[in-house]
Amino acid sequence: MMIYKILRAGEWARLQAQGMTEGAPVDLADGFVHFSTAAQLPVTLSRHFSAEENLTLLACDTSRLGGDLRWEPSRGGDLFPHLYRPLRLDDIAWSRDILSGQNGHETGPLE
Repeated sequence: MMIYKILRAGEWARLQAQGMTEGAPVDLADGFVHFSTAAQLPVTLSRHFSAEENLTLLACDTSRLGGDLRWEPSRGGDLFPHLYRPLRLDDIAWSRDILSGQNGHETGPLE
């Protein structure tokens, strides 16, 4: 199963340069890297990134994240994937830019 992480341009650049990241400011504050499922991603984008551009979508296969990935209740009691270790560049199956369209952010097809 694929799960998704949204990074701002600077966050993505740092991950590429350093090979790992503790995440965005919200991840640092909460103590884990926040992810979304494909079904959760549209609300995550609209709630937390609505006015932002230059975003990158990262896809990670849950089978590669091991026991450091936990599913925990969050928004509306829905279970969200949280990674309790730094996100490494080699955890990422693929990445692509999130485009801005007439209807908001466009992620392209999700797996």
